[in-house]
Amino acid sequence: MFKSICAFAASSLLLASASLHAATDQGVIVIKFAHVVADNTPKGQGALLFKKLAEERLGDKVKVEVYPNSTLFGDANELEALTKNEVQLLAPSLAKFEKYTKALQVFDLPFLFDDLEAVNRFQKRAKGRQLLRAMEDHNIVGLAYWHNGMKQLSASKALQLPADAAGLKFRIQPSSVLEAQFNQLGATPVIMPFAEVFDALKNGSVQGAENPWSNLYSKQLHTVQPYITETNHGVLDYMLVSNPRFWYSIPHQVRTELEGIIDEVTFEVNRQAEAANQADRARIAAATGTQIITLSDEQREAWRKAMQPVWQEFEGVIGADVMKAAQIVNRNKRD
Repeated sequence: MFKSICAFAASSLLLASASLHAATDQGVIVIKFAHVVADNTPKGQGALLFKKLAEERLGDKVKVEVYPNSTLFGDANELEALTKNEVQLLAPSLAKFEKYTKALQVFDLPFLFDDLEAVNRFQKRAKGRQLLRAMEDHNIVGLAYWHNGMKQLSASKALQLPADAAGLKFRIQPSSVLEAQFNQLGATPVIMPFAEVFDALKNGSVQGAENPWSNLYSKQLHTVQPYITETNHGVLDYMLVSNPRFWYSIPHQVRTELEGIIDEVTFEVNRQAEAANQADRARIAAATGTQIITLSDEQREAWRKAMQPVWQEFEGVIGADVMKAAQIVNRNKRD
């Protein structure tokens, strides 16, 4: 009886240990990469490029399975699945990590970064790189930042100064910072799935939203929003993440090769995202029925000053050091 109990305990420990390590298929490391968008998006193309390069260079060691369009896990359960090692790679939007770390809310703060180049500088410097490791206690490790683009404000009326947004309802992602952002403007934030935004804007149940140019055009939101203010007030980015116990269980030489591939893929994803945003802005500008409003330096500064109470509200939870590092990249650009 004692031997049976010991044997059962030993087998249980082996199974538990195996579940924390790289899944293998006849000696090949299997990496399941799940995401919630289509293959033809920058994120979708990034996942396919990662698969292509990994299998070309490490085909006898690595097999990558890509699951687009929530076919394996969706928004509601993908991160929980990652912590259980049921999927090995995800690329959720940064706003999705609020439950695991407050520091990443820095990317939601309005008018904190001047532009995408400032975001790039922050993400490449020490503090931005540290944030990739901020969730390891929750079995999540960041491997790279992937861009979607800078956000613009669309609305049923022209938004040139902060007071122009008062009284309007704006669709937002679930984010306490984004709620505070619109509350600060005297507007009403409405949490809503992205799939419902077009109809909500069309029927007037919300009057505005914030999106990169590629989202505005791909979902034809500009056709139901007569005004788009080019605010570049925040960034909509993704973080490529894995389960750290899985990731660090990959043999060092293989993991180093995969990390190099991720660097290549990240460059291409970000290049595609920027190209898509520029092209879609041009398409919207050429379309009839939508006016693009460009802010003057003075108007943009008025928005920034109006939003600074939001920075102060969240400084304690995000971290003064993180916010200072974000502001330094802007100052360096101006010098």
